[in-house]
Order: sequence, then C-alpha cells, then structure tokens
Amino acid sequence: MAQHGYESGRLNLPFVGICTFGKYPYVEDWDRIDADVAIMGAPFDFGAQWRSGARMGPRSVREASTLFAFGHAGAYDHEDDVTYLEPGKVRIVDIGDADIVHTDTMKSHANIAFGVRKILQAGALPVVIGGDHSINIPCINAFEEDCAKNGPLHVVQIDAHLDFVDERHGVRYGHGNPMRRAAEKPYVSGLSQIGIRNVSSTARDGYEAARAMGSDIQSVRQVRSMGTEAMLARIPTGARYYLTIDIDGFDPSIAPGTGTPSHGGFLYYEVLELIAGLVKQGTVVGVDLVEVAPDYDHTQTTSILAAQLLMNTVGRIMHARKG
Repeated sequence: MAQHGYESGRLNLPFVGICTFGKYPYVEDWDRIDADVAIMGAPFDFGAQWRSGARMGPRSVREASTLFAFGHAGAYDHEDDVTYLEPGKVRIVDIGDADIVHTDTMKSHANIAFGVRKILQAGALPVVIGGDHSINIPCINAFEEDCAKNGPLHVVQIDAHLDFVDERHGVRYGHGNPMRRAAEKPYVSGLSQIGIRNVSSTARDGYEAARAMGSDIQSVRQVRSMGTEAMLARIPTGARYYLTIDIDGFDPSIAPGTGTPSHGGFLYYEVLELIAGLVKQGTVVGVDLVEVAPDYDHTQTTSILAAQLLMNTVGRIMHARKG
C-alpha cells in the first residue's frame, strides 16, 4: 500500500496529486483488489427525470474528499475518543469508475454490478458513488451470490423520495424505481425508508405497496419527533444492512447540489448519528451515495458534505468491524 503523509517524504496537501477518493491508492486491475474497503464511481444519470448532472458526482466527491485525506495520523474524533481510518489498520483503495455506455441503461447498470461483484469477491466493503439513484439497482443485483452465502440484506435508505415506482411508460430502471426493484428481491428482507417527505416521486399506491412489501417509512419530522434511538429501534437488529444515501435526504440549505432538492431535510449530525448507531446494531455490508450534481452548487458544499459523510461512515463501519 502507498504511504500517506509525512513518512513518504511529502506533505501531500489536498490540492496536490491525483484525486482518488481520500487520496487512497488507485487499483486499476479489479482482479487485484486487496483491501478492507473499495471505492467505485458510477457516473450514470440517464435515470434522472428532471435535472441531469449527477454523472459528475463521483469526480466532484473525489476532489472534495482530498480535504479529508488524513495524512499520517488517521481521523481522531474527540467526542468518541476514537481514531478512525488509522493507517495500517484500515486498507482503502479506489478502483475508479464503472464504464458507462451512453444511452444504454442496461449495459451501464451491468458494468456497475460487475464492479460491485468484484469488490465483494475480494472480501472488501463496496462503497459506490453515484450517479443518480438508479445505480442502486445494479448494486443490489450484485449481492445475489453474496446473500446466498451470507444471508439477506435489510436496505436502509436515507432520502427525500420513496423511489418505489413500479413502472411509468415502460420505465422500470430510473431513479424513481430502485427501492421497488430492491423490495422484489428474495434476498432483501425489508426496507427502512427514512427522511421521506412532501411531494414525493411515488403516488399513494406506491406507499401502500411499499408497506405491503415490508417497508417502514418515516419522514424527517417523524424521526425528529421520536429521536434517533427510537428510529434505530425500528430497524431490525443483528441484520446485514445495505445503506443507500440520496444526498437530497439532506436539506437543500446544506446540500443544494442535487437534481431534485426537497426542503425540510436532515442536517448533517442527524444522519451521522443514525449511521453511527446503525453500525453498532448490525453489519453494514454495502454503501452507495447518490444524486450529487455539482453544477448546481458553486461552493462545493454538497460534494464536501458527501465526502465528509462517506469518510465518517466508512470510519465507523470499520471501527465496528475491527473494534
């Protein structure tokens, strides 16, 4: 593994070097992934129904993540009294992007699923940066073999929108469909859909279908009313979790750079505290973060939020696994 920080003889400031995620080593050969965590980009936004631009999300989040390249010391959190992502204890690599074939959703999705399967076969945690939320469909598809060996997934979604549309005008694989496609999988045991609010992507019949197919739907106001611990208590303990984070789950005051912003969203610590609790009550086996569209955010606030959340999420997942 490449050295990070002073031991290599370089200060390696955030604006120096190539923008891999967190300035972690780049692995081009997907048959040689040797790490605890592998980051992959899925720069696909053909599934967007309004504003495009999430295809640029992986590149922007990677650039923002260089701010959190922790050098030689890891990331010490004085509140938790824990050093997360300590070099030598957590091995992270960036494997680049899945190849996207313009106008071809099925081939592009297949390429994304291929990359996730390669990460899983290497025994690493897949962390996928989208792209629109349709990229969750191939990510979940890629877990079929893993779940046959290790048990089902419970999907935890943080989002403004339910994304439970079955089909509209023949469209089944857009960014309004992924949670419906996930719920149909025999190896998905249920869904916790958190942050859903206001005018959504799904009509009433979709909400009824979601609940009938094992989904627990909670809005931002409902989560705030019950509190984080009560929300966590609604999520099955001891499960294998797949965590999917749509950046529009956050309020657009802190995440304006997205295609479908929705006011009334979460703030940063509300989501981080939920994730911090989640990793302690089960095992997070996959993560995606989607819908960062940097062209709508000229201060990079949204990309920085996404990078910071991913760094902290990965740190907490690995700390829970390795103690």
